[in-house]
Amino acid sequence: MDILIVDDEPLARQRLLRMVEKIEGFSVVSEADNAEDALIAIIAHDPDIVLLDIRMPGRDGLSLAQDIAELEDAPAVIFCTAFDQYALDAFGTNAVGYLLKPVKAEQLLQVLEKAKKLNKIQRVAAQKNPATALETQRTHITAKTRRGVELIPLEDVRYFLADHKYVTVYHRNGEHLLDETLKELEEEFSGRFVRIHRNSLVSIKHIEALERNAQGQYHVRLADIELRPIISRRHVSDVKELLKII
Repeated sequence: MDILIVDDEPLARQRLLRMVEKIEGFSVVSEADNAEDALIAIIAHDPDIVLLDIRMPGRDGLSLAQDIAELEDAPAVIFCTAFDQYALDAFGTNAVGYLLKPVKAEQLLQVLEKAKKLNKIQRVAAQKNPATALETQRTHITAKTRRGVELIPLEDVRYFLADHKYVTVYHRNGEHLLDETLKELEEEFSGRFVRIHRNSLVSIKHIEALERNAQGQYHVRLADIELRPIISRRHVSDVKELLKII
């Protein structure tokens, strides 16, 4: 996958370049030290991933990320910054990663692999539903609990399960009831979640495998949780096609 490095510090760009060169399957196609040159490089080189600094002279990386998101077939954005106070703002840019400098090789590898998988799956989903794919505005789900209103990062959500008039969101840190319908969630998060049953949606990027039990029924194995949502027979072929499973 092709990578564009955007950072106003030459030494920071060189360090990232050396790290990327050691990772098989990834290569740096261009560099830029400001937002304007970065947009030009994106148009010229069509990178798959942008490693983006936030604090730069002129327009900052958050502003640039918003412009990148508006591009057709936009590259994935991974922030690389020395400042952690921008993390919350980064949630609203559809970035797939947020790394603090000095970036460590193992962390860079992990987020690049994540971007690679996400990029492939989203592309397939967008082809199936180009009008709505990746148009999600919210980055958090709101749930009412005994402690009040809690914000659950969409990144942490693994699946939604409907039971009569309630929908339960299952995420990395537990589960909560929602006031929203499964249909509303499916429409809003098309391209990020896929329906596997009339009563459930799962996060596409967190699917690790499809498993089949002794009765021939398929289940989805999701990252970080033990539950295995059932795939109805009518949705098995769609899920396999989405994940390029033969």
